[in-house]
Amino acid sequence: MDSVSERFASPLRSKRLTVVLGRWLALAFTVCFATGLFSHLLQDPPGWMLFLTRPEWLYGATQGIHVTTGIASIPLLAAKLWSVFPELLRWPPLKSVVHGLERASIALFVAASLVEVAIGLLNTFQWYPWTFGFKDVHYWLAWVVIGSLALHIAVKLPLIAAHWSRRQEAATAGTANAGTAAPGETAVDGATVSAAVQSPLGRGWSRRGFLAALAAGTGVVVLTMAGQSFNWLAGLNLFAPRRMDTGPQGVPVNRTAAQAGVAQAAMDPDWVLTVASGAVQKTFTLAQLAALPQFSYGLPIACVEGWSQGAQWRGVRIRDLMATVGAPADAELQISSLEKGGVYGRSFMPAAYSQDDQTLLALELNGAPLDLDHGFPARIIAPGRPGVLQTKWVHKVEVI
Repeated sequence: MDSVSERFASPLRSKRLTVVLGRWLALAFTVCFATGLFSHLLQDPPGWMLFLTRPEWLYGATQGIHVTTGIASIPLLAAKLWSVFPELLRWPPLKSVVHGLERASIALFVAASLVEVAIGLLNTFQWYPWTFGFKDVHYWLAWVVIGSLALHIAVKLPLIAAHWSRRQEAATAGTANAGTAAPGETAVDGATVSAAVQSPLGRGWSRRGFLAALAAGTGVVVLTMAGQSFNWLAGLNLFAPRRMDTGPQGVPVNRTAAQAGVAQAAMDPDWVLTVASGAVQKTFTLAQLAALPQFSYGLPIACVEGWSQGAQWRGVRIRDLMATVGAPADAELQISSLEKGGVYGRSFMPAAYSQDDQTLLALELNGAPLDLDHGFPARIIAPGRPGVLQTKWVHKVEVI
């Protein structure tokens, strides 16, 4: 080891520790990637997409897991970088073309991971101190992270296999250092260590103690933030930006009517809902909608920022509403909001949702007319659907 990296040496650092941290981080990133991909495909579905409306809490659970594992990956990533930091300072930085490519893949993985977890965390607080579109950048960076992680694992696979378990590490070290260890000593990471002091490394922490402390710290971070996603942890929610059972009518709000600029139009007594299928078109006043058969369901609203909240919704079934204009059962719908432009101005509803019994044009929430910030006079609520697609302040539903 050269003099620069030697200054940052620690008896806690070892290839075995790095492999264990890598396993934890790879698991967190893989779960986060899979659940994030599911959310992205629901919002921008390909032609083959299968839309699952049951269980009703599916999207809330997957997005809660996505945000929770993303938060958990922050201390894990910091610990992994700490464990390999002296290696990054070794001189010369490039020993060969292969070594250069290996370090380039590591640099790409580290840079993409740091940006990805940082903007993901800021998104949960709805703070966007940048000019690019969060969703697309977050999505494509996720592919860069998972791709560079797979490449890194492939490059380091022999080392990972050699240090995957203590037994494998001891066997590898014993083979590499045969005859160099004295009786009562074991070769570890190229050095002979007395069996009596292998667990407590020096007077400080042991590696096992370090991993236990990291697991405990990560657990505390998760437990004090996951309460915005899972009601059985709501009592421990200290730091998440959303809390259950808060906001108008006991449900949190992401985007208010004032932010959307729809307050005047939504409160207009002349508001009507337009329902259209081809040349057939009907309009309904709020009173006329309330006179149609009403249905009530307990459904969660779950948002991409990770929070979810169950509530009781009451209104007209979308399939009944579309039947009034003779819409085909397999029709895809376009839902238009009073809010103009942007990602909230309209949404598209595949037939899997529009034909579901529990998909409503909701008029009431928790036993009272919708609050203005919850989408008065009418909004969409459907099972297993991202909150960003549960369009508020609806004024038109039409067959595409």
